[in-house]
Amino acid sequence: MSAPRNPERATLNALGRLDSWDGVNAVVAGLGVSGYAAADSLNHLGASVTALDDLSDETREEKATLLEILGATVRLGAGSTLVLPADVDVVVTSPGWRPDAPLLAQAAARGIPVWGEVELAWRLRHPEHRTPWLAVTGTNGKTTTVQMLEAILRAAGLRAVACGNVGLPIVEAVMDPDPYDVLAVELSSFQLHYTSSMAAHSAAVLNVAEDHVDWYDGWPPEAISDPISGPISGPGSGPFDRYLADKGRIYAGVEHACVYNVADPVTEQLVRDAEVADGARAIGFTLGTPGVGMLGLVDDVLADRAFVEDRQNAAAELCTLADLPTQAPHYVANALAAAALARSYGVPTTAVRDALSAFQPDGHRISLVGVWDEVTWIDDSKATNPPAALASLQAYDPVVWIAGGLAKGAHFDDLVSRVADRLRGVVLLGADAQVIADALARHAPDVPVFRLPSGETSPMDRVVAQAAAFARPGDTVLLAPGCASMDMFANYGARGDAFIDAVHRMRRTNQ
Repeated sequence: MSAPRNPERATLNALGRLDSWDGVNAVVAGLGVSGYAAADSLNHLGASVTALDDLSDETREEKATLLEILGATVRLGAGSTLVLPADVDVVVTSPGWRPDAPLLAQAAARGIPVWGEVELAWRLRHPEHRTPWLAVTGTNGKTTTVQMLEAILRAAGLRAVACGNVGLPIVEAVMDPDPYDVLAVELSSFQLHYTSSMAAHSAAVLNVAEDHVDWYDGWPPEAISDPISGPISGPGSGPFDRYLADKGRIYAGVEHACVYNVADPVTEQLVRDAEVADGARAIGFTLGTPGVGMLGLVDDVLADRAFVEDRQNAAAELCTLADLPTQAPHYVANALAAAALARSYGVPTTAVRDALSAFQPDGHRISLVGVWDEVTWIDDSKATNPPAALASLQAYDPVVWIAGGLAKGAHFDDLVSRVADRLRGVVLLGADAQVIADALARHAPDVPVFRLPSGETSPMDRVVAQAAAFARPGDTVLLAPGCASMDMFANYGARGDAFIDAVHRMRRTNQ
């Protein structure tokens, strides 16, 4: 066996939770939630830490003060991330930083490893109790699924926590002095992009559709074939190929179960393409009758035909559709995926039933606002891309659809063509409303459309009033924007809150 090309890097790769990181110069890119957790942990381990962030707000300044008291160097404000310091051994990047960002591009050019917080967390697991990870990714449904999974694990008496892209930063969960029995880990494509050694106990890709194509678009050739990080785009070279390849990273090295969506053949292909541990199984989930090795529906029962002794001839009842707070198809699919991951870890069916029957999704996820004059008002502001909006729209008929915002390069032709016959009317708002309006003109020309004029002082009040004007008894008014919110609101939660407030104001006014 030949000697390592770079012995210093080999030494860095060998460092773990119980080693001294003294002498390691680490740069942390970004001082958000995960960036701060990474910087704090590295500092605790003895590394020399420099944290850089172009943003400077009250929260970041407070974090900077704490890190500086502990001995770290922090630079905040515009221009702080333009130049990588001279003496650096590793860069730990926050999710969302593109590989062509100046700091990361300079690291790649100098042969400096770039890790994400997820990669750092995996390396910092305690060698005496390597807490297993049950990992979830997908274009939509990740957070709900991981929260369901956490609830199921806890119902089984396990010390578990949701972490990663939701809940705790993964580094914080891993470094907890009281080790968790198991972690329910939500991973975005941004987080997966910077992983290389993670090997989950079991992992699921819920679905894959075009999203974040703007993040993956326009990379220079050196970013696509980075000799340090390895291949990052799979066999294709387009933005969606890179996104798809990053989603598929979650299956790499899986030890027990690769959970895929039977209705989404791309997820099954990602399992087929993955290099997994010997004995790892492919487990499908479906809204149809489950085959052997799957979870699915038998009449109104969520059934497991994968983790039972006689799966050729029998299935285990997990719960019924009536046990769930909503029977929306995408919600049921999320429940099946969470159950599959939990069952792969040996959780009993009673824990699945107890947890799913008591579970309530977070706000702004297919949340009932109210029913007045036989019209149902639903807040799904979390539906920030077309596939998520499509899933919501397919749960209601007839529907008045409220949509729009920042499309992030997405298209709406497929969505509109598939739901045109259930649309009572459409109310559009936001910067990319015209993108949706054009799709409606092509595929649903007879559906009435209202586009919010720019400059409205109370935009959501106008939106709600117009939706009410379109609606008839028996209809559902659905806020499922299919777009990001930051053109008009701080985040999807603020958009959902504005919708709820406007609906209640209209209700009080009309009493």
